[in-house]
Amino acid sequence: MTPEEQELIMGLAVGLGDGPTRTLDEVLAHFGESDGEALALRLLRDAMERQDADDVEMALILHAAAGASVEEFLEALTELFPADWHRDHEDIVRMLGRLRSPRTVPTLALATPWVPEHLDWDENRALAVKAIWALGAIPGPEARDALEGLRDDENRTIRENALNQLARRGEL
Repeated sequence: MTPEEQELIMGLAVGLGDGPTRTLDEVLAHFGESDGEALALRLLRDAMERQDADDVEMALILHAAAGASVEEFLEALTELFPADWHRDHEDIVRMLGRLRSPRTVPTLALATPWVPEHLDWDENRALAVKAIWALGAIPGPEARDALEGLRDDENRTIRENALNQLARRGEL
């Protein structure tokens, strides 16, 4: 993606106190596309192939602006999540959490012990906490088992959040 295309897509993002400066139609017209979801998925796959962190971010911005389905992106997101060359792990966990699907449990469970290098500074373990809360919202034994596996985690934040989610689910 060119810097101009990145700037165009960034115009879809809502900044602090500012609204978007571009419309989805402008972006779609530039790329010669009519479907924002299809374009976002194509750009995401391309960024993954090239391991381009900035373009991953652009594809996720476009995904949000297009109101695209997370379900359609599930395979790509679960493939992308463990890669350490991008910075969108928290966004991916948030997106997967919205699905509330047992199919997301393996990826969300992976997010609890792992700390990507770009989040190494975060002693509060925000990525893990987001994943644990997402697991807590998923019905079924897969999510329960993942949370049970965290009850005795050596990290207090992880342990307490897992116990809170199990209690909230009535499974403690």
